[in-house]
Amino acid sequence: MASTVLSFENPVFAAYATHACLVILKMFVVARYTSFIRCRVGVFTNPEDSKTFNKFFDTNAKFRLDNPDVERVRRLHLNDLENIPAFLAVGLLYVLTGPSPRVALWHFRVFTAARCLHTVSYLAGAQPWRTLFFNAGMISTLSMVVQVLMAGSL
Repeated sequence: MASTVLSFENPVFAAYATHACLVILKMFVVARYTSFIRCRVGVFTNPEDSKTFNKFFDTNAKFRLDNPDVERVRRLHLNDLENIPAFLAVGLLYVLTGPSPRVALWHFRVFTAARCLHTVSYLAGAQPWRTLFFNAGMISTLSMVVQVLMAGSL
């Protein structure tokens, strides 16, 4: 049964795979953006990175852990690392419960949209939007958690 459920012929698995790849891609973009900001402001978290950057680009890069621009993007990336893996794990278990394709698609869409909008809000420093989008993603994931628990306790 699992081979049929975990197949792209299953619309729920296909939707999960698509949204999983989208949020992973978003997480990679944020990781690259963190590097871009570090280079732009010349602030690195490792002394050897600042030395190498200075050697190749003739700049005055520094080893610091307190640049507000870098820290904002770094915290955003950490937030992704706390939320996206949970979605990936729970989402796959949720697929195995055989949910309605329409309901499953909405869970995946809400999470993906919420994480993307959370990113924009985080970078813009836009409250209460950042919290609202964070909570939307969390509620979507928690809803899947509850359904997996209910299916597993039968």
